[in-house]
Amino acid sequence: MMRVGRIGYVNCYPVYGAIDRGIVALDAELVTGTPSELNGLLAAGALQVSVVSAVEYARNAGAYHLLPNLAVSCDGPVRSVALFARRPAEALGGATVLLSESSRTSVQLLQLLCRDVWDVRPKFVEARAEAADIDGLAALPHDGVLVIGDAALVLAARGIYPYRYDLGEVWKAWTGLPFVFAVWAARRDANAAAARAVHDRLCASRDWGLRHLDELAREAAARTGIAVDACAEYLDGLDYALSYRHLEGLTGFFRRLAARGVVRNGELSFLSVA
Repeated sequence: MMRVGRIGYVNCYPVYGAIDRGIVALDAELVTGTPSELNGLLAAGALQVSVVSAVEYARNAGAYHLLPNLAVSCDGPVRSVALFARRPAEALGGATVLLSESSRTSVQLLQLLCRDVWDVRPKFVEARAEAADIDGLAALPHDGVLVIGDAALVLAARGIYPYRYDLGEVWKAWTGLPFVFAVWAARRDANAAAARAVHDRLCASRDWGLRHLDELAREAAARTGIAVDACAEYLDGLDYALSYRHLEGLTGFFRRLAARGVVRNGELSFLSVA
């Protein structure tokens, strides 16, 4: 049986909601983890298909095929990927900025924005920054912290930091393009027919989820303690497609990283589903 990775964050509810409810059948074992955990499991061959950080795909493109028309992206504010700071971003030069150890793409995006938009060079330090870790962050010396997923929604609601920078919004203002945070990928050595079947089921579940965002927002609110309206606004602002504009934003991001030697400047390879 195929093993398929899923992120447990609210942002993936629209893709997996129908599967969780038995509305869409998936003949595979679902494995839940943080983005960085799933990145490692797919690379190790412990998963055959998974949602992974966009940067993880770029680093291992030779081993993966992208699943078409399926991603987690935004065209403006993303709300769940944010830099929270005690001073303006332009004043963070030399300051300590904590980075969520659960992220890869968001870390690279923040470092890119610091260098090319805000012209600062903070001192970056990895830290645990899941929702359960928020209270513990206060004990760590820092002037800023990058938080992703549900933890970012919870931290924004608390209003602890005077400055908050939505990384999707900053990217859009800088480039005019959408930003792709995560993609779904299949290992090239996985059974192609089984991977295509998983892709079909994920897309069917995604389509159901997009028709039932109100229901998913209520579920998200019950889990996170965030207001239903805020959860609904969050889910409605995300995009789960991978159109030509998304690909333009994705390849533009990859080109900037390749220029710094972070990833190879390779071509995108898609799973054939025709």
